[in-house]
Amino acid sequence: MKNLKLKSARAARDLSQEDLAKMVGVSRQTINAIEKGDYNPTINLCRAICKALGKTLDELFWEP
Repeated sequence: MKNLKLKSARAARDLSQEDLAKMVGVSRQTINAIEKGDYNPTINLCRAICKALGKTLDELFWEP
């Protein structure tokens, strides 16, 4: 399932996939795969992404 919340939060901060990837120490392809729903990140990567975007785990990764 696509992670549109992550994509939206990244765009709201005017960050490219490459920018976010550098901030959290992964490749741009990893961020792309997470946004497309092709990759399930580790909890540590989820936490790093949340910290970089100023969001909580629930806001970005929880599905109702």
